[in-house]
Amino acid sequence: MYLALLVIFLQCSEICTQERVFTFNAVHIKVQPSVKVKNGAPMSIICHADISKSTDFNLQHNITVFKDEKLVFMSVSGKGDARYEVPMARSSHTGDYRCVVEANGKKRYSDSLHVWVTGMTKPILIAEKKEVFEGEVVKLRCELPEEVPPLHFIFRKMKMNSKPKEKLTYELQRNFSVIEFPIEEGDNILQFDCLGKRNVKFEFETSEPSNRTLITVKEPFIKPTLRIKPSSNITEGKEIQFECSTVVAKMRDIEIMLLRNKTILSSVRDQTTLKYSAVATLEDSGEYLCKVEEGKASKIATRNVVVTELFPKPVLTASMNKLDENKELTLSCSIKDFQNASFSILRRNSNGGILLRNSRNFTTRAKVNDTGLYICKAEVNRIVKESKPVMIQVYAPVSMPNISVFSGLPEVVLGKPLKLTCCLKMGTPPITFTFYKGNKAKKEIVTNNTCAVFLDEDIKQNDKGQYKCGARNHHSSGMKTSKILNITVIVPIRNISLGSVPYGEVEDGGETAFLCSVKEGSWPILFRIFRKTDRDVLLFERSEHADRVMWQKKEMSRQDTGTYYCIASNRANVSAKSHPITINVILASWQKGVITAFVLIPIAGVVILAVWWFWCKKKNAKGPSMEMSRSALATNSTSEKLSRQHDGDYYSGSGYIEDGENHMKSTDENKGPDLESAEVEYTEVEVSTLDPHRDSVENRHSRIQGHPDAT
Repeated sequence: MYLALLVIFLQCSEICTQERVFTFNAVHIKVQPSVKVKNGAPMSIICHADISKSTDFNLQHNITVFKDEKLVFMSVSGKGDARYEVPMARSSHTGDYRCVVEANGKKRYSDSLHVWVTGMTKPILIAEKKEVFEGEVVKLRCELPEEVPPLHFIFRKMKMNSKPKEKLTYELQRNFSVIEFPIEEGDNILQFDCLGKRNVKFEFETSEPSNRTLITVKEPFIKPTLRIKPSSNITEGKEIQFECSTVVAKMRDIEIMLLRNKTILSSVRDQTTLKYSAVATLEDSGEYLCKVEEGKASKIATRNVVVTELFPKPVLTASMNKLDENKELTLSCSIKDFQNASFSILRRNSNGGILLRNSRNFTTRAKVNDTGLYICKAEVNRIVKESKPVMIQVYAPVSMPNISVFSGLPEVVLGKPLKLTCCLKMGTPPITFTFYKGNKAKKEIVTNNTCAVFLDEDIKQNDKGQYKCGARNHHSSGMKTSKILNITVIVPIRNISLGSVPYGEVEDGGETAFLCSVKEGSWPILFRIFRKTDRDVLLFERSEHADRVMWQKKEMSRQDTGTYYCIASNRANVSAKSHPITINVILASWQKGVITAFVLIPIAGVVILAVWWFWCKKKNAKGPSMEMSRSALATNSTSEKLSRQHDGDYYSGSGYIEDGENHMKSTDENKGPDLESAEVEYTEVEVSTLDPHRDSVENRHSRIQGHPDAT
């Protein structure tokens, strides 16, 4: 029974478990009344979950609403719907909305929905002051309540019959902005307002204008008045008077200035009137400006003044503007159609001028020091006028020029430029220098110095190098020419070579001749011969007026084996180096003979000893019978040799004969009684034909033993 109940309970649990299965089909989000909501209107964000269930059972939902990924609403409900109510929408509610539904560990997201609350709140403008003075500033604050930054602000300044002036600001973190507007001259009654702007999805939205604020402007002083006496018909020499005045509300750092053509003539501070007077001149014509300043406020008044000329400027004339020294110079000063004036002639300098004479004419003997600018002055009724300056140039004649090489020596290296100087001891600049190469003028130089520099870059090997220069100025004496300067063209060393006799190999103790030569190069030439080592060794050095030099090295030794080269240089200061040659010092002929003798004699001795040892060994191996046959054979051979020597066929000389007899005697004596038995045994062997090679060896052996040096 219990078992049956347990089975029934398990089946019921399984059925209940199967009935609580659900799945999310979709999650939807929408806004009412629409995605564009008017500012101040109510707004509802509705989130709905579409769920499929296996049976109808109660399922708890967690519904969350996000705006721009920030949590704004959360609800827990057994229903699949949730509403986020906004009773009064503001622009801050503009953004991207999304809802999330979670149940029993399952979560589902809705799509994103953009909601735009159109329109902005009306900005509020507050002014720090209601009354200001000209030159001051008015401080304004514009605020957009309930708006979220970043925001743009536009401030506007308006006055009657004038276009509004605007100022723009941008606030990243505040919903208000503060600026200052300067109050300028002419501002009296001003109105200010402001607007706000924001960027929504790359579109700008602008608020309605704020409240208008009225600002009253007070003048710290009135516009100044400029009076001039006389007001018209002003002639040079008459006194002219200026008066500039104003009325101030409060004496505080008031400054009055009088200017002509932007140049300040006079000024006063903390006064309401400025007075200025001067003797009228033609230069006093122009625009005069009276300017009153206090702080940042300023006002001006202007007047034009025309001064009539009393007499024209004098004119200075000279008998000659360029003349030789000691010539007569006359200066004259005059005024066209005007005679009643006081004249003076001056020479201008850094301090103004040196008075030469109070007269309209001046005559003198010109000197070089009289060169300079001259002027004349004319005075009528305290009006002094000055003429334009006249330049007088007095010339001393040029002296004979001297031409020289800039480096000092009268020579030049081929391929390098030649720098020449032409100088004068005397002569008034400007001076014209002319350089000649041969009879042709190369260059003309005008300078304010007594020296000129000429650079000749066209130097050739066959140039004769005859240079001269001429100099002239405006003196009537004309050109003077220098003496001729002869220049030596130095050809650098080229194509150097080194040779030797004998070449390559030389016997020890022998002589070697080294020849160092060049194909091009000006004399004298310094020749140097070196042998290469760790440090190159200078062996020979000589300066020659020739293109080659020979050096003989006597008694060459083995230490002289090595590589040799030579270097040549001249006044061009450019050294040339030859290709190296190799000299090998070998043994002399007599040294080779000595070495050969010392080597061959021991070898010959060794060979003789080896033959003798072999002969002795062979002799001992054959025994007595062989010795006897050898003895008989030797006897026959000896007798045969003696007969040949006697006949004169092959050998000659008594020494060899004596050596054979002694040998035979010593052999017979040593053998003694065995000789007969040896001869008996010998008769049984054929000896009719002797081996010539063997006979020759034995005879040679007999001769070496018989030589006094054999031992």
